[in-house]
Amino acid sequence: MATMALRYPIHRHQRFLKDLCFITSNPYLYLSRRTLLQAQSQNHASTQESDLTQKYHQLVKDGSLTYDKHQTEIVKTLNSVYDQIIHYQPEKPGILTKIFGMGNSKPNAPKGIYMYGSVGSGKTMLMDLFYNSIPISKKQRVHFNAFMLNVHSRIHQFKTSIPFQAGREKPHKYDPIPPVASDIANNTWLLCFDEFQVTDIADAMILKRLFTALFDYGVVVVATSNRMPDDLYKNGLQRSNFLPFIPILKDKCHVIPLDSGIDYRRSALRGLPSGGQVYFVSSETDTENELNKIFSQLAEKEGQEISRKTIRHLGRDLEIPIACGRIADFTFEQLCAQPVSAADYLEICRHFDVVLIRNIPLLSLSRRTEARRFIVLIDTLYDSKVRVVCSAEKIPEELFSTKSSKKVTDERRMLMDDLGISEFDKDANASIFTAEEEVFAFERVVSRLIEMQSEQYWEGCIEERNFQS
Repeated sequence: MATMALRYPIHRHQRFLKDLCFITSNPYLYLSRRTLLQAQSQNHASTQESDLTQKYHQLVKDGSLTYDKHQTEIVKTLNSVYDQIIHYQPEKPGILTKIFGMGNSKPNAPKGIYMYGSVGSGKTMLMDLFYNSIPISKKQRVHFNAFMLNVHSRIHQFKTSIPFQAGREKPHKYDPIPPVASDIANNTWLLCFDEFQVTDIADAMILKRLFTALFDYGVVVVATSNRMPDDLYKNGLQRSNFLPFIPILKDKCHVIPLDSGIDYRRSALRGLPSGGQVYFVSSETDTENELNKIFSQLAEKEGQEISRKTIRHLGRDLEIPIACGRIADFTFEQLCAQPVSAADYLEICRHFDVVLIRNIPLLSLSRRTEARRFIVLIDTLYDSKVRVVCSAEKIPEELFSTKSSKKVTDERRMLMDDLGISEFDKDANASIFTAEEEVFAFERVVSRLIEMQSEQYWEGCIEERNFQS
C-alpha cells in the first residue's frame, strides 16, 4: 500500500482550494470572518489605511480575544509589514522571465513574516487578522500542504504539455519551476501559509528553486509553523539538498517566535456545555450507541434519506459509506487504512459539514501510514471548518504512542531496500524512517482534537459555513 499521495493531481480542486484560501478562521477563539470584518469597519472608518494594532485592541475590548502582551508585540511587527505591503506593487514578469527565469531585475519587495511557536499560541489567528485586513486583491491564504499539492499538479500539467519533436524519443527538457512560479506570481503576490511544514522529499527537493523564483518575481510570504526555520525537514532524507532553502527563507522573512506560554485552544474548553460531548472513548462508554444517537439527531434535522453515496472525483468514484444530506459517517479504517489522498479529504470537506469517525485506534510508529493519513485528515477537516464526532480507543492526549522501536519493520526494510540504504547507513536515521515528523505533528493533532470538541468550535464552524454559502 502506498503512503500518503501528497502529489495527487488536483486540477479539478483548484476552485475549492481557492475557496479555502479565503476562509477566515481563528482556531483558538473561533473568530468568524464576519467578526473580523466588523472589527475592520469599526476602526478608522474615515482613513484608507487600517491599523492592525487598533483592530487587535478592539477585538480584546469586545471580549473576542484575551489580551496577550506577547501577541501585542507581534501585531506591531505585522502592522509594520502591512504598511510596507500596501504601498508595494511587483512588476509583471516578462516573457523571457516566464519561460526561462531571465530578463527582469530582482524586485525590492518588502520582507514577509515567518511566525513559529507551539500549538495553540495564536499564530493562525494573527495571520488571519493580517490577511483579512490588508486591501489587496492578489492574495491567497492556504494550508501549505494544499499549496504544494497544487504546485505538483501544475508541474505535471506543464510537463505533459511539452510537445514531442519528430525524430526524438523524448521531448526537450525544460525546467517547469520558472513558468509555474511565474503563473502563481501573476495571480497571487501575497501568499499566506498556515502550517508551513516539510515532510515530503518531493516537496523538499523543489522548495529552494520554487521559492527563489517566487521571491524573484516579487512575491511576499507570511507563514505560520510549529518549527523554527532551522528545524524544517529535520533529519529528512537527503536534507543536505534542502538546507540552502533555509537561509533564503530567513533572508526574505522576519522570523518571529510566538510562544507566550498560553494554549488558547485548551482555554476555550471552559465553555463546553454538559451533554455536549462529541468525542467518546471505548473503555468508558458504548461508543457505537453514542455515535448512532448523535447521527440520528443530526440526520433528523437534515430531513433527507440515509444512504450510501458515491462522489465522482478525479476520474474515479469516492465512496461515502453512510450519508444524510451534509452529514457523512466513516470508520477510521475507511478513511485512513485505505489509499485515500489529501485531495480526497478536501472533496469530503466540500460535500459535508459534519463527519463522524468511528473506532480510532491507538496509533503507534508501527502504523505510520495510517498515522500520516490521520494527521492530514484532521488538519484538512480543521482548516475547512468541518464539525467532527469521534469514537476512539484513547483520549486525544493518549491516542499517539511515540515509543520508538529499534526493530526494523517490514515496511521500513522494503523502503530502505528500494532506496539502496542499509540498516547501518547514516540515511537510515532520516525522518522518513524514524517518523520524527509524524511524532512532531501529533502534538498539533492532539491540540486540534481537543479544540474540535468545544462548543465555540462548533458554533464557529456553523457561522463560517453559513457565511460562505
